[in-house]
Amino acid sequence: MTAPSFRRRAPRGPLVLDIRELGRRAGSMKRVVTQVPAPAELGTEMIHVPSGAPIELDLRVEAVMEGVLVSGTAFTPLAGECSRCLDPIEDDITVDIRELFYYPDRAPDDPEDDSFQVVNDHLDLEPVLRDALVLSLPLSPCCRPDCAGLCADCGARMNDLDVDHAHARVDPRWAALPSLIENPSPNENKNENKEKD
Repeated sequence: MTAPSFRRRAPRGPLVLDIRELGRRAGSMKRVVTQVPAPAELGTEMIHVPSGAPIELDLRVEAVMEGVLVSGTAFTPLAGECSRCLDPIEDDITVDIRELFYYPDRAPDDPEDDSFQVVNDHLDLEPVLRDALVLSLPLSPCCRPDCAGLCADCGARMNDLDVDHAHARVDPRWAALPSLIENPSPNENKNENKEKD
């Protein structure tokens, strides 16, 4: 009785490409122009691709000796908030994609190698897209280059305030002094009464 052979199941999802028609003939190529919905949690806390938003892919899928080379662009809308004033941001981004998916028998032997592989004639582009997109997003997105942020005292947008907007600041070491002058302690009142007597 022979042991059962286990094959990895082909990945599924809108970002999975079926490359069966490509075969393993080095040099064979096909162009993929399509629109797919964005997966959830694609981006960072400050700016991201809304879940289900359209991602426009314009890709060249080419068979090479080691596997399948995918190159092209992905265009998608972005949503988030300004890191300075916290106003909502809407933008878009185009990222370049270039990744080699190894055939299983040509994949590197190194267990720490994080290269991608062809699985049952399918390519899962989601991790490739995540890497390309997240690395291209700004760490501190701004609603506009000259955004001055929020007033530290009242929280109003600095760009909406007058140039001379300011708040009186008291040194915290002296903050209690006015209240002591207005409301003297009971001991001070007793001392004053003794002096009068």
